[in-house]
Amino acid sequence: MKALVYESFQAPLRIQQVPDPTPSSDGVVIKVAATGLCRSDWHGWMGHDPDIQLPHIPGHELAGTIEAMGKNVRGFSVGDRVTMPFVCGCGSCSQCISGNHQVCDTQSQPGFTHWGSFAEYTTIDYASTNLVKLPEEISNETAATLGCRFITSFRAVVDQGKVQGGQYVAIHGCGGVGLSAIMIARALGAQVIAIDISEASLAFAKAVGATYTINAHQSPDVVSHIKDLSQGGAHVSIDALGSAVTCFNSISCLRKRGKHIQVGLMTGDHKHQKVPMDRILSDELEIIGSHGMQAHRYPEMLAMIKNGQLHPEMLIEKTISLEDAITELPAMDQFKNKGVLVIDTF
Repeated sequence: MKALVYESFQAPLRIQQVPDPTPSSDGVVIKVAATGLCRSDWHGWMGHDPDIQLPHIPGHELAGTIEAMGKNVRGFSVGDRVTMPFVCGCGSCSQCISGNHQVCDTQSQPGFTHWGSFAEYTTIDYASTNLVKLPEEISNETAATLGCRFITSFRAVVDQGKVQGGQYVAIHGCGGVGLSAIMIARALGAQVIAIDISEASLAFAKAVGATYTINAHQSPDVVSHIKDLSQGGAHVSIDALGSAVTCFNSISCLRKRGKHIQVGLMTGDHKHQKVPMDRILSDELEIIGSHGMQAHRYPEMLAMIKNGQLHPEMLIEKTISLEDAITELPAMDQFKNKGVLVIDTF
């Protein structure tokens, strides 16, 4: 099969012919129809993920059809159109038994723990636990936007943040994660404040549901600006980027007993950040992580897409070929795209 491969971290990406995969007894082979290009793929290529073994094929947001199945897979058939979350649970550890597959003790992640979806085919283990059948109303390209950024934002806003109508929600960073969170929070009736350094990204944030926007390069005091707009501070604030500045600002802009949700990856020198612990203590702030979403939580999200409450297709900036990803993936740290890129030509 054709695949996008890197043989060392930060090395040039190349299109190669590699062996076709075969399914494990409880897994499937998926013929990839579309796959999203995500900044997490850039982190992997940079060498920030210790699970990656070289040579490697990235890609973890995907939609496609089941090409082959292991003997133990139940509830699916060859030819089914499917997607899945980027964190795949084993289904049997204590976390999975409690319903929290997104923090499975032995989780697998395509594009990280094994070869991913920047290829004609990819494999998924524990398929009965992790696969999600796609309704015909949702295209492959739209489904490919869901598997990482959108589902993580959905869990962050709905399950972790428990956002309610009328609340003020601050979103720091208007990339794929931030734009998804804006759209979801707005669908729940929140008043959303979007913060970024790009006017183009802020304009896009407005288009998908932001009530207010703040250009962090132009505002002399982002935290005070958010507090003014939200009449005392955000009820929920999400760091959708993952930096020292956005993390600190997200916590600092909360009203008393507010919730900070950390979604943006904190890697390298950003792993252990200073936080305003004095305010966390005195104002009883909540600091919450959000990491993916379980396959069994997809139905609510898919229903909101089908009935027109959510429009993830709006987040697609353009579709590209597998060859285009050779140059697009290494450039993801430049934040030149205001929307999501989806590979749909292999």
